[in-house]
Amino acid sequence: MENQTRITALLGIQYPILQGPMGGGFSNAALLAAVSNAGGLGSYGAYTLTPEQILAADREVKTKTSKPYNINLWVSDVDKSLESFPPEKLEKVKQLFKPYFDSLSIPLPDLDTNIPSKFLKQVEAVFEARPAVFSFIFGIPSKDILDEARRLGIKTVGSATTLDEAIALEQAGVDAIVASGFEAGGHRPSFLKPAPDSLTGTFALVQHLKARIKTPIIAAGGIADGAGIRAALTLGADAAQIGTAFLVTDESSATPAHRSTLLSDESRYTVLSKSLTGRMGRMIRNRVTEEVSYGTEVLPFPLHSRFMGPLREAALAQGRTELSIFWSGQNAVNLKPGTTAEFMQSLIDEAFTE
Repeated sequence: MENQTRITALLGIQYPILQGPMGGGFSNAALLAAVSNAGGLGSYGAYTLTPEQILAADREVKTKTSKPYNINLWVSDVDKSLESFPPEKLEKVKQLFKPYFDSLSIPLPDLDTNIPSKFLKQVEAVFEARPAVFSFIFGIPSKDILDEARRLGIKTVGSATTLDEAIALEQAGVDAIVASGFEAGGHRPSFLKPAPDSLTGTFALVQHLKARIKTPIIAAGGIADGAGIRAALTLGADAAQIGTAFLVTDESSATPAHRSTLLSDESRYTVLSKSLTGRMGRMIRNRVTEEVSYGTEVLPFPLHSRFMGPLREAALAQGRTELSIFWSGQNAVNLKPGTTAEFMQSLIDEAFTE
């Protein structure tokens, strides 16, 4: 199969293989650089970082690679419902989750509902860093931001979970669109309709987009090997994005417990839940996801994530994996540990060597 596509030409990379921009501490310069140096596009999920941290991370990246790479942000990083969230509801949710905190012998955290968005300040840092690619999820940046990216020579990549979202991104003039299937690990980045109403599978979504839009398409969700890349390209995608499989590489920032769970039979059981962060995401099932149904009201994002943060940290420290959050896509059945360079070479060999 030919390794030159519209995406390789657009982004200046050798192979149409993108590393998913995993945020929340899962990205690091070593993993990004290993992917970019192997001819793919390494990515840095920066939505939790301050502008100063983004610039520091970028400086480290530049010491490890001179190849193109991507920095990813969340356009909507604070739920609108947080502005007027009633104190009595806050207390009700805290009491619902109190038994989990009690089981780890830790107190309920004090919470401040005043959480401003970081996005606009983060964008300024990205523009100062000037990566080859600026990708974003949970919405579309303003025309001014997209125009400035274009002026600086930065390619823009939006993420769509439905055809309607892809059409909106194309109308805004982004350079490429990630078709984010519901098999993908991590948060569902839906922005036109609620995430539960935007659950199209990767390969169906790629074909929806291929039939209606002209913008280059990047398939994401459930792709973990060269065969998956070939399948995505055969169906009309211009590149494939892989996330979960990179979590078990040597350069990954995933914890030992996360790695071992991904490499165990438990990785077969992923669920879509909002009970750990406040927004729907795909993870390996745990006690909280099993006991707190999706319909249960939780705190708005990122307040709920901050609320559950001490629980996640304590669970990890105490070895209580049943209360830990282990992000994973649906296809984690044949993951193999090793270096990122080795994994990239296996992807290239499987996908592009006849």
